[in-house]
Amino acid sequence: MKKLVLAYSGGLDTSYCAKYLSQEEGYEVHAVSVNTGGFSKEEIQGIQQKALDLGATSYTSIDAVSSFYDKVVKYLIYGNVLRNNTYPLSVSAERIVQALEIVNHAKKIGADYIAHGSTGAGNDQVRFDMIFQIVAPDITIITPIRDNKLSREAEIAYLQENGIDYPWEKAKYSINRGLWGTSVGGDETLTSHLPLPESAYPSQLESKLPKEIKLGFKDGELIALDGESATPVENIEKLEAIAAKYAIGRDIHVGDTIIGIKGRVGFEAAAPTIIIKAHHLLEKHTLSKWQQYQKEQLANFYGMLLHEGNYLDEVMRNIEAFLTDTQKNVSGDVFVTLHPYRFEINGVASPHDLMNASFGSYGEINKGWTADDAKGFIKILSNPGKIANHVNQQL
Repeated sequence: MKKLVLAYSGGLDTSYCAKYLSQEEGYEVHAVSVNTGGFSKEEIQGIQQKALDLGATSYTSIDAVSSFYDKVVKYLIYGNVLRNNTYPLSVSAERIVQALEIVNHAKKIGADYIAHGSTGAGNDQVRFDMIFQIVAPDITIITPIRDNKLSREAEIAYLQENGIDYPWEKAKYSINRGLWGTSVGGDETLTSHLPLPESAYPSQLESKLPKEIKLGFKDGELIALDGESATPVENIEKLEAIAAKYAIGRDIHVGDTIIGIKGRVGFEAAAPTIIIKAHHLLEKHTLSKWQQYQKEQLANFYGMLLHEGNYLDEVMRNIEAFLTDTQKNVSGDVFVTLHPYRFEINGVASPHDLMNASFGSYGEINKGWTADDAKGFIKILSNPGKIANHVNQQL
């Protein structure tokens, strides 16, 4: 039989693929799901049973949470990456790692085919296909939903005709949960003016009293929460559990899709939002202005390439090396106060803080230069403007 690895989530599209490819096309289907922080053990067990019921020869769940952090999330933190100054690249970042894990599994078991359930109208088809084609150009990509332009109703009808009658009622809001945030889509996000209602968000407001927390960073990584050391992944999960109860990190992102149309999606990302803002403040205290400037340019470029599926371009490794090098002095504590729907970044304590009072305090007294030094510096600094004004006879 033709051995095929199916990127399987347990949803309608990939369930249709599992049944159709095994029964109609004669493939030996090996279903694979990649956990980047969104599945519980119980959910994985349910996905496994469903895949086998649909005709899959085998099911494999790959735990890629740590890999997701090491390959992608770490650099999104180093770069303070927010797409369009809003979105922490939750879903697009996950897809890259999922695609890499799936293609590696296909190679491992000697599969000649890889399938996914993406439609022809979104970003995921590009991300999956690009990774597959670059890493394994000899493996054929199969996409029944995209190729046959199948509607949701047609997929459900086919499954029911073949004795598969799971409850496929479309949820009012589509939720995609992961380590680095949760996306929320619904009828409102298909418009340009409607907000998502409170009930659309998975995390509801539970905590109302202000809470102070301390984020400990070492070389740019979150290594402690309130003085308790743990791995960065564990700290992200702990912070999310605390801050999500304050309904922090909600927003709607409007962006340009890879295929050229505008897209709008809601999200909640309490931990990512707080971590990025806290890390950014720590960098303001510990990096030079030119380090910050170059980081901003390169990190924005990094986020764009990642979003559009270009993760494997060698320039991404170059940027990662640069970002990593900038973090050598980004260590210290950041103090944060949580409130319902918002948070405050109060300040930092770092041995690398460049607001060293021994040189002077901004707007106050200086200890490192004289008045004549300042006058001479300003006179030379004004030379370009003087010359341009003289030549062009500007007022």
